[in-house]
Amino acid sequence: MKRRFLLAALAAPTLARAQAGYPDRPIRLVVPFPPAGGTDVISREVAGRIAAQTGWNIVAENRPGAGGNIGLDVVAKAAPDGYTIGMGQASNLAINPALYPSMPFNPLTDFAFISTVARQALVVVTARNAPFADMAAVRAAARARPGQITAGHTGNGTVGHLAGELFARVAGMEILQVPFRGAGLVTTDLLARRVDLFFANPLAVRGLMETGELRGLAVTSATRTRAFPNVPTLAEAGFAGFDAVNWTGLVAPRGTPEAVINAWNEQTRRALQTPEMLARLASDGSEPLGSTPAEFRAHVEAEHHKWGRIVREARIELS
Repeated sequence: MKRRFLLAALAAPTLARAQAGYPDRPIRLVVPFPPAGGTDVISREVAGRIAAQTGWNIVAENRPGAGGNIGLDVVAKAAPDGYTIGMGQASNLAINPALYPSMPFNPLTDFAFISTVARQALVVVTARNAPFADMAAVRAAARARPGQITAGHTGNGTVGHLAGELFARVAGMEILQVPFRGAGLVTTDLLARRVDLFFANPLAVRGLMETGELRGLAVTSATRTRAFPNVPTLAEAGFAGFDAVNWTGLVAPRGTPEAVINAWNEQTRRALQTPEMLARLASDGSEPLGSTPAEFRAHVEAEHHKWGRIVREARIELS
């Protein structure tokens, strides 16, 4: 007992010095999706802003695969010393646990939560010559022709897919979900009227909305978005309480020192309010968040339960 106490006493100043001198080498920011995608762009922008504020050397490292599971597994299994941080997302922290037969990590127990970063509402679009003026017309058509109204999506288990499933349940209707291998293919069939709806990433459809080729019917967030201020929310369209968005947030391995978590939290929230970051987020239809670590954990737990229920009820499986 005395020996353990002595060792702990000797180690304490070392730990204190390590935290006081943090960081003394490059920090790895693991991005669990490919380069140039939405998560990658936000991750690198956040890293750049924090580096400019602090002088920290932050190196973004893309580790894509398995819906974001591969990259976050790297984070979960890294040393909890503050030198590996990860960009989590709705898919790998909330949806995948219900979608994959087995997970390499537990999103609720294997991470220290730092802060939410941003959210991105989806926009429900249809072709300009489609017979739907609003979402009430979509519901009426779906009830008149059960299972014949179609919604394209970019893959089973994506937020766009699950948002469509959630809407169908809230609206008390049936929608036929059609998977595609990319947003471009969905919009092609949407314009040709081979599918009726697309719960889309704003970047994928904003140009076609601006030219009038696609009509925005609603956004999936609880409040209107800056990207489409004239498009009503689904709640405003008569579907009370609807809120289904993609989101990102920073995590670290479980056991990372609290001082490191707090430092990252402070710098992240500061970075999210800079004009450069606000402009970057606005350009891709995202909005800044920022939270305490406890708020982020509560958010992940709530999303984990919500999306897990939708996956199970809709019997969604990976294709």
